[in-house]
Amino acid sequence: MNIHGSQAVRQRRRLIMVLVIIAACAVGFAVGRFWMHVQNPIMQEREFRNLSYAYNQIMDGYLEGASPKSLVNGAIEGMVASLGDPYSVYLTEDKGEQFIQSYEDHFVGIGVTIREQDGEFIIEEVIKEAPAEKAGLKRGDVLLKVDGTPVKGMAFDKLMTTVRGQEGTVVKLQVRREGLAEPLELPVTRGSVPVHTVSFEMKEDGIGVITISRFADKTGDEFDSAIKALESKGMKKLLLDLRSNPGGLLEPTIHIANRFVPKGETILQVVYKDEKRVITHKSEQKEPWKLPIAVLVDGNTASSAEVLAAALKDTANAAVIGEQTFGKGVVQQFRQLSDGSVLKLTEAQWRSPDGQWIHKKGIKPTIAVPAPAYTLLPRLPAGLKLKEGDYGERVETVQQMLQVLGYDTGAPFGVFNAATTEAVKAFQRSEAIPADGIINDRTAYRMTTRLMEKFRAEDPQMLTAMEELRKTGG
Repeated sequence: MNIHGSQAVRQRRRLIMVLVIIAACAVGFAVGRFWMHVQNPIMQEREFRNLSYAYNQIMDGYLEGASPKSLVNGAIEGMVASLGDPYSVYLTEDKGEQFIQSYEDHFVGIGVTIREQDGEFIIEEVIKEAPAEKAGLKRGDVLLKVDGTPVKGMAFDKLMTTVRGQEGTVVKLQVRREGLAEPLELPVTRGSVPVHTVSFEMKEDGIGVITISRFADKTGDEFDSAIKALESKGMKKLLLDLRSNPGGLLEPTIHIANRFVPKGETILQVVYKDEKRVITHKSEQKEPWKLPIAVLVDGNTASSAEVLAAALKDTANAAVIGEQTFGKGVVQQFRQLSDGSVLKLTEAQWRSPDGQWIHKKGIKPTIAVPAPAYTLLPRLPAGLKLKEGDYGERVETVQQMLQVLGYDTGAPFGVFNAATTEAVKAFQRSEAIPADGIINDRTAYRMTTRLMEKFRAEDPQMLTAMEELRKTGG
């Protein structure tokens, strides 16, 4: 046996094995690299090198240091912002969670709305069946302390963060209540707060009015309950108020449309990029709707609220009354990622049943009725202090409000003159508040409240819709 020959054979085999292993590794690396590029096409872009370079430079050399998470989130936010689409957005973690919760039928909290007035925080509303109501909080209570910490001088956002918390935990609130000599200490256990998007009432002549503030997860169920309640009261005609409804989820919109649009008729078409996919939603109406119906819209009626208004106008013979709608005819899909962040991206647009694109056009009412000009006045900000000698747009807004309420502020608009001071004092006396002639939060709030009451009493769009429904049969 040739020992040297045998050794040479073994060496060649080892060499071949090594070469095979190297070749296999090379092939595996190449295949892996190929699939990495297929699955991550961004890596094929030349600019990706710039992104990677910037990331590494910041992490290695930025003087103040940086968080990898913040850098990546910032890159995603910038990427979505570069689309120039106001409806596409990336919401990180907590913001994403809040976005998702905004469409649910409840949220965790204590259940109050708070307004800031002259450096104090006042409970504006206590939500029915919420923890705050069960704990005894009332509208008009003034917050003094949260968990022993005084709230005077606290930023509004910080206050809200302090009040919020995890379900089942307790927040201790100290409040001042009118008529009581000493502050109240009220522990509130944070819990589920119901979110209602539908309200209803029965007007004269058997006209039921349903108002939808937006379309959320349970809006369809709430609407069904409202219809049932109004029918039990003898509803003969229906007025659907979609004014200032910004839209929301499409599913409850279609659910509601199914009640009114005849079976088999088109509610809307959702058209995706390059019309590669078109989804036509047709009515699945269970029984014909027989009562006359009218719809109220305005310039803030948008998105899925426009979907419903267009469907009822085109196929359900509904009178649409008010002002031309906002014109948001694009559809966003939102996806929640594993860390809670949300990517909301415009992926489609919709056509009305008669085939019209609505985006940037809106829906024209069948009966045009403008809202009073004073409803368009800008909101007065918290922390306001205006007095004689001041001037500017906010002074002009105050003067216009007072004029509408019947108080003569003199001329010219935009200058806080002596006549304006007297008008402010007269208004303050009528409200039984200190008549110092100065516009502060309290006075501004009372003015805004009286304007809202005036609009509710003389709402020309509502009155026109009611009159149109009275003319119909049923």
